[in-house]
Amino acid sequence: MLSLSIDKSKPAMLGYNYFIFMEMLRPNYLQRALTRMGNNWDITSCVVRSGCNSCLCNSDVKALALFFNISIRRFKTSFMRALWTGAIGFGLVNIPIKIYSATQDSSLDLDMLDKKDHAHIHFKRVNEHTGKEVAWENIIKGYDYEGKMVVLDEKDLKRASAEKSDLIEIQSFIKEEEVDSMYYETPYYVEPQKAGHKAYALLRAALEKSKMVGLCSFVLRTKEHLAIIKASEGAIVLNKIRFKEEIRDTSELKLPAKTEVKPTELKMAMALIQQLETKFDIAKYKDQYTSSLMKVIKAKAKGQKLAEPKLKVTRNTKKDLMDQLRESLNPKLKRA
Repeated sequence: MLSLSIDKSKPAMLGYNYFIFMEMLRPNYLQRALTRMGNNWDITSCVVRSGCNSCLCNSDVKALALFFNISIRRFKTSFMRALWTGAIGFGLVNIPIKIYSATQDSSLDLDMLDKKDHAHIHFKRVNEHTGKEVAWENIIKGYDYEGKMVVLDEKDLKRASAEKSDLIEIQSFIKEEEVDSMYYETPYYVEPQKAGHKAYALLRAALEKSKMVGLCSFVLRTKEHLAIIKASEGAIVLNKIRFKEEIRDTSELKLPAKTEVKPTELKMAMALIQQLETKFDIAKYKDQYTSSLMKVIKAKAKGQKLAEPKLKVTRNTKKDLMDQLRESLNPKLKRA
């Protein structure tokens, strides 16, 4: 009997050495699972050996495989990996840093399956002429310029702006409230490298005391980004913001004129806003859909019968706007 053992020389993310029988799992299953755990794992680094001291029944193997898969999903966002390495330019001071994603997806990692036999769906990078799969190391980038394909390598991408490829240059300092929330995109944590701890601490302290944020630009994944740098909870955070041309104009929308609002309706709406006014606490808000979906998954796994979902409609279309506003001001009524 052939079994597959994860090599102990690799970092043990789960703390166990799992044995997965080849006849129970498709050959590409383990590779897909290891890929989810990060680039440190590869199917070729696993030791294939014959024989096994302890024999497991089919249910044990299935349970082990299920636990293995669940464990990967649970831990897949627990380890940060540097997305960019370079330096922050603060005047004549260069701070060597790494940036990490500051966010993680709270949704469940659902697999795509074939409706007929529930087999997993896979996507491959295929050569359009031969139909054969192409390995990552053989994939390059190109641009279709007036019908001619111009091939670009890493040196070409750096030639466009070699300085911005390795340096986040702070161009100016601004007040954070001057940046409309429409422009905010993605936050990243900034971590100093060994030689940059002192300069990092200095920039962080200066940002905290001045209550300003640094405006900068840099290149990440062949695209230039505008960003702000701020101090937050002991760390420096880099938040990508969109360029002006990346925000669509509202001229194509069919919007009501400002003169359509009646003063009495506006007064009532202002009273409703004041009634619902509160201090913002992000900890109060949870991803309820994901937790509810997990309950559905657990129930189906146990073979439980699920009730049909019902959509609750709270809006009353028979009353006019003023009546709806008056009822909204009634604290006894449940909010939609």
